[in-house]
Amino acid sequence: MCLWCGEEDRASCVHKEQCEQSTINVCPTPNIQSFFPSTGIINGGAIITIIGQDMGQKADDVSVTVCDQPCTVLPHLYVVSNRIVCSLSASQGAESGYVKVSVNGREPGVSTELFFYQDPQLHSLTPIRGPMAGGTKITISGTKLSTGDRVSVTVGDLPCEVSGNVADGQICCITSPSSVQQEASVLVFYGSVKRSLERVLYNYTENPTIFSASPSKAFQGGGRRISVTGSNLDVVETPYMIALIKSSEDLQNGDVNHRRKRKRRRDLGRSIVQEVSEIISEQCQHNSSTSLLCLSPAIPENTMVVDVLFVLDNVRIPFSSVAENFTFLKNPTLKPLNRDNPSKPYNLKPGNVLDIEIHMGNLRFNLGQVKYDEEGQYSFPREAKIGLGVGATLLVPVVLIIIFMYRRQSKMAMRDYKKVLVQLENLETSVGDQCRKEFTDLMTEMMDLTSDIEGSGIPYRDYKTYIEKIFFPGDTVSPLRKNLDVPENRRATVEQGLNQLSNLLNNKLFLTKLIETLDAQSTLSQRDRCHAASLLTVALHGKLEYLTDVMKTLLCDLIDQCVAKNPKLLLRRTETIVEKLLTNWMSICLHSFLREAAAEPLYMLYSAIKYQVDKGPVDAVSGKAKRTLNDGRLLREDIEYRPMTLTVIVKNGTEVQRVPVRVLDTDTITQVKGKILNHVYKGTPFSHRPAAHTLDLEWRAGQAGHLTLSDEDLTSQVQDQWKRLNTLHHYKVPDLATVALIPRLHNNQCETPNNSFLSGEKTPMLDEGEDGGIKMWHLVKCMEEPEPCRRRSSMRERERAKAIPEIYLTRLLSMKGTLQKFVDDTFQAMLGVNRPLPISIKYFFDFLDEMAEKHEIEDAETVHIWKTHSLMQRFWVLILKNPQMVFDIEVSENVDSILTVIAQTFIDSCTISEHKVGRDSPVNKLLYAREIPRYKQMVEKYYADIQQATPASYQEMNSSLTELSGIHAADFTSLVALQELYNYINKYYDQISTALEEDPNGQKMQLAYRLQQISALVENKVTDL
Repeated sequence: MCLWCGEEDRASCVHKEQCEQSTINVCPTPNIQSFFPSTGIINGGAIITIIGQDMGQKADDVSVTVCDQPCTVLPHLYVVSNRIVCSLSASQGAESGYVKVSVNGREPGVSTELFFYQDPQLHSLTPIRGPMAGGTKITISGTKLSTGDRVSVTVGDLPCEVSGNVADGQICCITSPSSVQQEASVLVFYGSVKRSLERVLYNYTENPTIFSASPSKAFQGGGRRISVTGSNLDVVETPYMIALIKSSEDLQNGDVNHRRKRKRRRDLGRSIVQEVSEIISEQCQHNSSTSLLCLSPAIPENTMVVDVLFVLDNVRIPFSSVAENFTFLKNPTLKPLNRDNPSKPYNLKPGNVLDIEIHMGNLRFNLGQVKYDEEGQYSFPREAKIGLGVGATLLVPVVLIIIFMYRRQSKMAMRDYKKVLVQLENLETSVGDQCRKEFTDLMTEMMDLTSDIEGSGIPYRDYKTYIEKIFFPGDTVSPLRKNLDVPENRRATVEQGLNQLSNLLNNKLFLTKLIETLDAQSTLSQRDRCHAASLLTVALHGKLEYLTDVMKTLLCDLIDQCVAKNPKLLLRRTETIVEKLLTNWMSICLHSFLREAAAEPLYMLYSAIKYQVDKGPVDAVSGKAKRTLNDGRLLREDIEYRPMTLTVIVKNGTEVQRVPVRVLDTDTITQVKGKILNHVYKGTPFSHRPAAHTLDLEWRAGQAGHLTLSDEDLTSQVQDQWKRLNTLHHYKVPDLATVALIPRLHNNQCETPNNSFLSGEKTPMLDEGEDGGIKMWHLVKCMEEPEPCRRRSSMRERERAKAIPEIYLTRLLSMKGTLQKFVDDTFQAMLGVNRPLPISIKYFFDFLDEMAEKHEIEDAETVHIWKTHSLMQRFWVLILKNPQMVFDIEVSENVDSILTVIAQTFIDSCTISEHKVGRDSPVNKLLYAREIPRYKQMVEKYYADIQQATPASYQEMNSSLTELSGIHAADFTSLVALQELYNYINKYYDQISTALEEDPNGQKMQLAYRLQQISALVENKVTDL
């Protein structure tokens, strides 16, 4: 028997008979040499193995703690003194600590390494779909995923074999086959504890099929492009084309050598593996859901090809099943030109004969002999020499004169440009003090607005309304708000037909043929094309990844057409369905970025403009204002006005408040009501406010009584045929007067909504009377006809813009200087300064770069224009000019005209060409002549940063689009959209049906027949089905 012998500090374990000193009954402190794993899940249950010495004689004597949490020893796995296996308890959270082993309650042994309790989290899954046959390698991303050593994955109820080592940030596994198409949850098990992905499901889709592959011959050296067509090809993660071969030694000796080459080897079945000695594979590339591009594998010489297969994850399709047997031809041999000394170049002397012969494998083709002629001694005629000399003598002075005149004109233009810039700088300096004062006042107001925003928030429109405003501009009621308009007895049948139409839209061939056919109809207006595109977007909003694929296919065709004509005109306008689809796609993908990054600066810019416009006189009839950026909306006359404050009585339930509101004595009564409503309902969505025409303004003058004020009444000034609108000055309302808004109890014809003159929003109607009619005026009399007076882009205004007096230009410059900070902030927000790049922009810009490379477009300006047309002009300018699409606000014509100038400045900043101005330049270009070069640099840097960013993969973009579809799934009911879309299909039914029948693949899929069935259900027609 062995026991501890000797003094305590120098004891050792010896045989009992050899111990001559005193024995020690207490064992030494346990020595922990190692333990594994070093991590475990916070829920407990993980098994940890501890290796060491002096760790007890039986399991009952041993106690273990990990991070001060008990660890239950498993007796059947215990090895005396050397190994302990225990089951971890749950922890309160993520923590770290030491492993401690104690024997019989004595001092524990402590590990030198730390153990970590971790809480693994799953974030995303790529790809999110794959074939029912399985074999797809999926990647689960997250944090702390390598917790413990017992990690397993399931997709639904099916195991997913973990591939390779589990990293801390991701787990890769290979899916198992599924017997049905299904959407299954992805679970990661840590022992018996599971973690799941929220709102992300893996979709087992229909297995891919291959219809054809060509060509069916290639050299043994490989690398020939093989075009493959089929269906559902994009669901395959890594498609391969493989060759199964036998070497010459195997053919002679029958010795099968199982090897692998280049790529990973798939499980091809024992019967196949036994017949081959080598598997050679080449990975294929996805072009779309219906096409692959493969390169033929390279096989060694003196080998026999057993078979050629396409491996689509776990789906294996022999080449011979979709085309004739694939044949490998011997590599061609080419003989050097210098056969005597191949290492030296071949010198061909004039007059020598060269034999041209081509060898392709065993084939030889003699093209005959080639002889290079000696250099001919041709004489140039004397008359031609004399004519050439005379022509050159006459031409040189003309060219020199043209160059001199061009340089002179260029210098004059440059001097004029610099002179204009100096004059603008002097004018801006002259109004600098005024700008600083105005800016200080504006910032004070904006600080109040910022505090209001923090309290009540920005009046955002909900996602559904935002989409309606962009998809269906100008529509009173969008398809998203309508109900299905069919008789109740036919509702079930019509809904069945529309659901079948929805399924048919999911066929890419049908959808592309439908869009191409509608675009080809000359009788379909541009507005109808845009409407049809928006209906399609609504119908396919739940499958944005599919819509994106279709849009890219159609854009490829559009780019092919534009490159053949003028590539710089691509996406300049919205004339086709796919161009409107792109606008809608941008609006969907950038909605969250707009809300998070650009909305607040844009709202602050709108508020600053509105505040500045309201600080000066605004003619209620002509709509012109003293404070503006648009010279066409500038009130040029000097109007005397006085700022004043009204005390407004506001009732909030039983509580009565007195609120000061700033107005002008030149304001009409309707303008005053508008300013009061803006102040009282600050931060409230405009649609939730009472309308000005439903309220009366009552002046409460104490003992003098109450007086209801209106734009027109018996006291209005009338002179000849002119009647002036009433103002506060007309009623002699004093500063600090008390007023109140009260509900209108009578119908005052003079102030009906149709006659409202608030901020020039409505054209004043002439009240025809017996005396020939009365003309209304407010601040200035419009001596011209109303309509020409109000035309923004008339020739008269453009001429006036060329010769605008300096005094008026200073007014515009003052307004521009006051708003400058808010314009800068908005542009920086739109260009994503200091913000993460939206994945959709990176994905789409990379697509444009690929198209430019495909068409060999080396002009950087062309690609720059494409990006500007697709993003800046198609989305940001639209939002900048129409903030009411994003916010529930009122945009008056004056605010709209200023936003138009700012939007035009943004467009000018997106061009590459140099921005030069002269005396005849439009005023808006003069206003921002100094800022546009700086904005250009911002845009160019933005494009460069996007190009240098990490590419967005197809799977990442699909995952993002799937998430977008899921978030807003409840906002869209597509039946009404499908019904309106069917109206377009019905109108051009014959043309669409013909296009489907003429397409061979359309015939195979019976697309025209399926459309005929839908027509029978929706239209209640009896057809030859």
